[in-house]
Parts: sequence; C-alpha cells; structure tokens
Amino acid sequence: MTRSFRRLDRRRLTDTALAALAPVVACGVALGGLTAWVGAGGAGRPTARIDVSYGRVLLPFGDTRETSAYFDVSNTGDAGDRLVAVTYTGKQAEISRHAKAGRGAATKAYLDSTEVPAGTRLSMSPHGVNVTLLAQRGWRPGDLIRFTLRFERSGTIDAFAVVTRPGESGF
Repeated sequence: MTRSFRRLDRRRLTDTALAALAPVVACGVALGGLTAWVGAGGAGRPTARIDVSYGRVLLPFGDTRETSAYFDVSNTGDAGDRLVAVTYTGKQAEISRHAKAGRGAATKAYLDSTEVPAGTRLSMSPHGVNVTLLAQRGWRPGDLIRFTLRFERSGTIDAFAVVTRPGESGF
C-alpha cells in the first residue's frame, strides 16, 4: 500500500508539471509586457492631466464683433503642458494676453502658446491670458459656444463657454 503511494506514475508527473507551468508562463508574459512598456518609455514618464471648466465668452457691444473667452484650465498631472491653439465652432481664435503699453495704457499681445505648469490652474481673465475671437451674429446671453483647446501633450479637449454680458462674468 505505501509502495503505490510513493510510486510516481506518468499521469501524476504530467499533472504536477502542468500545475507548475501555468504560473511560470503567467509570470513570463507579465515580465515581457513590463519590459516592453519600460523599453517604450512608458515607465516613469510624467503626464499632464488637463481639465477645462468654467467657460464664458463676453457678448460684444457696439459695432465691434471682437470679444474674449475665458476658461479655467487645471493641470493635476505631474508634467507641464502648453495651450497651443483654440478653435470655436470651426473658426480659429487667438490666445492673447493683456499687456501694459506704458503711461497707463494697455494693449493686447498675441501668444503662440501659454504654459500650464504641473499641479496648477490657469484662470483666464481680462487682465491676463484669454482667448480673442469674433462673435457670431445672433449670439445671445445664455447660449453655449463649443470650443476646442489643443494642448501640446494632452491633445484636444472640447469645452463649452456660456455667452454672458460684460459685467456679469465676475471680472
């Protein structure tokens, strides 16, 4: 009786080998995947995590159609990013900044891009960075305008801005 217990037969040996092989293969596949990921530069690469909110666009008054849009752009990632372009309903808008021109005068400076450092929030305002655009005929307070903001690292992010009258935006 003890003799058959100790005796290894072919079936028991095969079952034992298969049971040991499954975790070895799983570890090999996981190690291969991690090696490929590290080799491709994925491990430890900092990322930007951009969120765009609180969009508002001022309704122009008088004969002008030029106006500005403002967004809060948050970067909760561990790498900086750059806002490089803005479009609205298929039309090009410009990234701009309020700039002093001397003797109490101010002007608008157009920017190629603006930085959004890691762990910060860019709150656009009339006194800093904003988006300059031409208002379309028929815009009314409360209308939602679709914008696409393009970032260097994060790609494109769609956001909406509500049309407001000057003075009602909290600036």
